[in-house]
Amino acid sequence: MRVVIAEDSAILRDGLVQLLQVRGVEVAAAVADADALLAAVAGHTPDVAVVDIRLPPTQTDEGVRAAVRLREEHPRTGVLLFSQYVETTHASRLLGNPAGFGYLLKERVVDIGEFVAALERVAAGGTALDPEVVAQLFGASRRRSALDGLTPREREVLALMAEGRTNQSIARTFTVSERAVEKHIANIFAKLDLPPSETGHRRVLAVLRYLEST
Repeated sequence: MRVVIAEDSAILRDGLVQLLQVRGVEVAAAVADADALLAAVAGHTPDVAVVDIRLPPTQTDEGVRAAVRLREEHPRTGVLLFSQYVETTHASRLLGNPAGFGYLLKERVVDIGEFVAALERVAAGGTALDPEVVAQLFGASRRRSALDGLTPREREVLALMAEGRTNQSIARTFTVSERAVEKHIANIFAKLDLPPSETGHRRVLAVLRYLEST
């Protein structure tokens, strides 16, 4: 897996580079501003770009606006926003197509192994969304709707899905088979009226509905 990092703090940037390299991740470039990020992605075609939201010169939303451009110009490159802040305007646009997109808060990442796993999911076209981020993005909406029809166990499964857990991990948590977990998830999809589609993002849509309601 090849990544490009955009982080204006030299200490955080170098630390992240070292942590990823130790775990076998190829860091093609580590830059400090949005223009350098766009150039690095064009030159290295990474699997994932790790982007801080606030970059020079104004330290406001340069990073997230660069992320929007990356999604438009390099759709095969995943984008993982990695920040101390929740930005809602541009991030909501990015969530419109959640494949290959992630948004994690720095202070809530306590395990580098989980961070690398999130990168791998984004690189593979999946998602890695911090529940707190999504809760703020959809904070104005508190819909219950079909979620009220879920059984307690189905809600527990959906909550673990919202944490980014795999079916195997969920099965270990409840000491059941993966087939049992798959049955719960199929019931969740049916109750939330999420039929199979070409995009195959029913899991993400189910999680978003859950987070909107919490």
